[in-house]
Amino acid sequence: MNLQDYILNDLTILVPEDTIETSKEKTKNQRASHFPIIKEQRLLGAISERDLSTLEHLSQTISKYQYSFEFFFATEEDTLLELVTLFSIHEATILPVINKQKEYIGFYELNDILSLFAETPYINEEGIILILEKDITTYSISEITQISETNNASICGLYISKKTEKNIEITLKIKTENINEVIQSYRRYEYHVISNHEDDSYLEELKNRSNYLQKYLNI
Repeated sequence: MNLQDYILNDLTILVPEDTIETSKEKTKNQRASHFPIIKEQRLLGAISERDLSTLEHLSQTISKYQYSFEFFFATEEDTLLELVTLFSIHEATILPVINKQKEYIGFYELNDILSLFAETPYINEEGIILILEKDITTYSISEITQISETNNASICGLYISKKTEKNIEITLKIKTENINEVIQSYRRYEYHVISNHEDDSYLEELKNRSNYLQKYLNI
């Protein structure tokens, strides 16, 4: 996968000398959260479509509103996960891209990057989602992978889905023929399994005990 193949150049760019009226006219048929502002191939920032729509002094140049520029960008070296993170942080549908010379060379579009992410094995391949929780001082990614592999389960991917001062939550996607064995192994290593699974014999045993207790109480 060559991410640079997805750098686009069909988005209207603005220059500091554009008036607000010109800026609105240039962008009115463009569907984007932000519009890059370029001077001599240098990225000065981007103004959001929302902010631009609120500016009323039509004869003023956009450079007068530099305080509203947002400065964010991607580089040619960024990975797919880094791009997804940047889109999320800046709540944007486009990411300006600069090269090693700090020159603006185009932009990434959110839908393209999400489509690429959806094609990764973590999303695309069939598997079972397992959510684990453990004390933040005792968990280990290497231990998590070792437990899965010891039980002949292959990991499609994992990430830290939640973190507090005391606990950490790890979401992983695995391929296995026997999820129950994997789950019980994690419990033996003191991982709390948050996700529910039909083949979890531990939960089935708790359910049977609960039913037995209920019957006993009803006698």
